[in-house]
Amino acid sequence: MEKRSPNLEIDNLDMQILALLMEDATIPYTEIAKRLIVSGGTIHVRMKKMQDLGIIKGSNLLIDAQKIGYDVCAFLGIFLEKGSIYKDAVEKLKKVKEIVELHYCTGAYSMFAKIICRDTNHLREVLNDSIQAVEGIQRTETFISLEESIKRQISLES
Repeated sequence: MEKRSPNLEIDNLDMQILALLMEDATIPYTEIAKRLIVSGGTIHVRMKKMQDLGIIKGSNLLIDAQKIGYDVCAFLGIFLEKGSIYKDAVEKLKKVKEIVELHYCTGAYSMFAKIICRDTNHLREVLNDSIQAVEGIQRTETFISLEESIKRQISLES
């Protein structure tokens, strides 16, 4: 693996550490060290460096939302009245816990959101009472996902 950006102070070992953790975030540092033939201390130092650089932003527990009763995944195109209200709209939308991703984007929409809800009634409530009630949101367009076919991290392999 090559260094990806001259602006990042990471090398091949850092990329190998990231690749292993992206595959399984629960792998102990000692196991990473053993696989990469370095000391456990080296892994700790490298991890701290990547956290300080903002490359590693934390770790998440991945759950199957459907198995705990959240059966609807929807994508929402959001039209803002004007671009200047974006930051205020984001602050209000951060309070809507069903929004799991929100992007400022080019194209037809001002913003694009991913929403996870229990069912279509819950989705309707979130759309009507929480999202469309945000001042400055002109209108929305909703797309319901029927199946998630691919979900993955970026590949660190060249």
